[in-house]
Amino acid sequence: MSAPPLPFTTRAAIFLRLLAIQSAWNYETLVGNGIGFSVEPALRLLPGGIEGAKYRAALARQSQYFNTHPYMASVAVGALARVELDEEDAGKIERFRTALCGPLGATGDRLVWAAWLPLSVLLGMLAFGLGGGPAVTVVTFLAAYNVGHLALRIWGLHVGYARGMQVARSLGTPVLRLGSTWVSRAGAALAGIAIPLAIARGMGQA
Repeated sequence: MSAPPLPFTTRAAIFLRLLAIQSAWNYETLVGNGIGFSVEPALRLLPGGIEGAKYRAALARQSQYFNTHPYMASVAVGALARVELDEEDAGKIERFRTALCGPLGATGDRLVWAAWLPLSVLLGMLAFGLGGGPAVTVVTFLAAYNVGHLALRIWGLHVGYARGMQVARSLGTPVLRLGSTWVSRAGAALAGIAIPLAIARGMGQA
């Protein structure tokens, strides 16, 4: 069975919920409750709606233990929404769900925490070093960081739903496979400019 296209309102609801995916984090299920909460709008499209047995079973399944990077969770949510609406076998969905955790977590850690976040900090330092005040410095950092992680979430939800069970192929795209290397190199080059400028300005204000 082929899943129907996600209505815009459903896709928007999922995206907004993804922004709060860690709000129910706990030591027992980690982000599992957040996964269930985020994918729930799509599950309403199952036969029988929110009163149906398929909806209840899918929601319970998607609220179990899940550990991954919070931004790359969008890929998982999109893919899990797709396989649930495709009405794949429950055991197959659970195995697929488990298999998503490690690769998405490792990719997110490498791309975001080790590359994009440091680059965003350096852009903020550059703004300060070039004479920007506290507000400009903070806004520069937040703008850079938020553009990156919001774009990643939007892309992840789209490709996850589009690919479903085949989503692993998308993890080999150049942006994910080489993105951390490119961003880290850009950060290293930027550090050679931003850090001296920030230090010089800081010493000048002392």
